[in-house]
Amino acid sequence: MTAVTIVDAGYRSTHYWVLSAGRSRLLVDLGWPDTMGALRANLQRMDIPLHELRYALATHYHIDHAGLAQDLKNAGVPLLVLDVQVQAIPLMQRWVKPHARFTEIALHDNVVISCAESRALLRQIGIDGEILHTPGHSDDSVSLLLDNGAAFIGDLTWPEAISAEDAAVVMASWRLLRARGATTVYPGHGPICPLDRPGGQK
Repeated sequence: MTAVTIVDAGYRSTHYWVLSAGRSRLLVDLGWPDTMGALRANLQRMDIPLHELRYALATHYHIDHAGLAQDLKNAGVPLLVLDVQVQAIPLMQRWVKPHARFTEIALHDNVVISCAESRALLRQIGIDGEILHTPGHSDDSVSLLLDNGAAFIGDLTWPEAISAEDAAVVMASWRLLRARGATTVYPGHGPICPLDRPGGQK
């Protein structure tokens, strides 16, 4: 397998990670609504052609992580959806402000798989890893975990920051990531850090 490189195409304090195995690429988290121009500009600046994105994956269906899902589909990037996320997609629109110019996400043409099927699909695009269901921040939250220990967790709540979330659910997700070999966290917001950061998950 080709070594996977990781670049951040993010903006507005949100990370949009591009994982590349040569010219085969996966976009993790998908932009704010009506910001396709900003995402295109960032990708162009990083020499990442849009047509080389094999799939777009939202870690969860909140507006800052999946706001461009349909716009990317319209541009030819297939939307990869986990079966645990399907019901969350239409609910996201409740949180969209009228002026946001959000493009509603069609449900009929997405690539829907289970977490158990994720390793085989990722391998087809040159990426060794799996997608795990990691609820806590939201019921539909998933994390992409590479075999090298890099974990793309979206907004999974750090243990010391748990407030309104169900602590048992959050901690179970962290235990799952640890058990599957996560070592480095690539969050939706904030800095990249080791899983065992001071004050973090032990």
